[in-house]
Amino acid sequence: MRKIILSLLGLLLLVGAYFGMKKIIASKKNFRPPAEKVVKTVFTKVVTNGTVPIVVPANGNLMAKRRVELYSEVQGVFRGGSKLFKAGQKYRKGETIIRIDASEYAASVQSAKSNLYNELTSIMPDLRLDYPDIFPKWEAYITGFDLSKSTPELPEMISEKEKFFISGRGILTSYYNVKNLEQRLSKYKITAPYNGILTEALVTEGTLVRSGQKLGEFINTEVYELQVAVSKTFSDLLKIGEKVTLANLDKTKTYTGKVARINGRIDQASQTITAFIEVADNTLREGMYLEANLDAKEETNAIEIDRGLLLENNQIFVVRDSILDLIDVKPVYFTDKKVVVKEIPDGTIIMAKPLIGAYTGMAVKIYKDNQANVQGS
Repeated sequence: MRKIILSLLGLLLLVGAYFGMKKIIASKKNFRPPAEKVVKTVFTKVVTNGTVPIVVPANGNLMAKRRVELYSEVQGVFRGGSKLFKAGQKYRKGETIIRIDASEYAASVQSAKSNLYNELTSIMPDLRLDYPDIFPKWEAYITGFDLSKSTPELPEMISEKEKFFISGRGILTSYYNVKNLEQRLSKYKITAPYNGILTEALVTEGTLVRSGQKLGEFINTEVYELQVAVSKTFSDLLKIGEKVTLANLDKTKTYTGKVARINGRIDQASQTITAFIEVADNTLREGMYLEANLDAKEETNAIEIDRGLLLENNQIFVVRDSILDLIDVKPVYFTDKKVVVKEIPDGTIIMAKPLIGAYTGMAVKIYKDNQANVQGS
């Protein structure tokens, strides 16, 4: 009897616990609000096809159009001049840049000129007697012969007898020997071929300069060139003399140049062609980095959009009745930020800015205040 009573009490406790649990669960209130469907807002544009200019970007560093690498053709001690031979020093056309001590060599030139003068003097009596008709010509030459100046050109020899006589006395040999020495003497001084600035100086005053030694570099600062590589696709579209807009790296200043030369050979590795853009401005410096925009051609019946809007399979999102959809497009030209596309019907509403997580059939809301037309030009 005792076991039966205990079993019944245990069963009653289990049944009471079960119904008590159900009552507690039923009395619990749910305070979580129901999930609301979020509709994202998108920026859109209405397509109006037109003409899009294809601008090819290029960049490079400026190089002086006219530059001279200074080399010594003679040997001697580098002597100082009126200006220090230092990088950044300016020289005007004809001004002496480098002067090498030529006192010893100049003495040998004077000796050779003196020998030539003596030989000319020695033939004068024979000319007076045997060739009186040409004597005045040679007499005037000797009278005007100045040992301190460059040797004047010999008188013109007309007859064969005159040529044989002058050559037989060794006059021609001595004359050309003197001219050769004078020509070499002129190499002891290097003058500026144009107005410019010294960009590199490898020697200083008192240095022993050897033949073939590089002394420095001299450039003209009036005109510069920008060497750029352009895709072979646009090689036939570039024209010599075409205007080009240039800008510095910070986009704070622009310059106007023109295509001066176009290389006739395509680089086999990069499949690009080299163009040289000429530009002149007082604020430019050699080595300055510039970006160029070359007007290659114009694409008709097209629009330009952000590159991020174009999907990998050449599709873009459009909005139809507040629902996203995809259409196929034909991209014709890419830049780092933009892409020119075709085959989009006029009046189509496309997304103006990329939307994260966008998919076909997604419900969206158009941001009316920023809806605008996207045109080809």
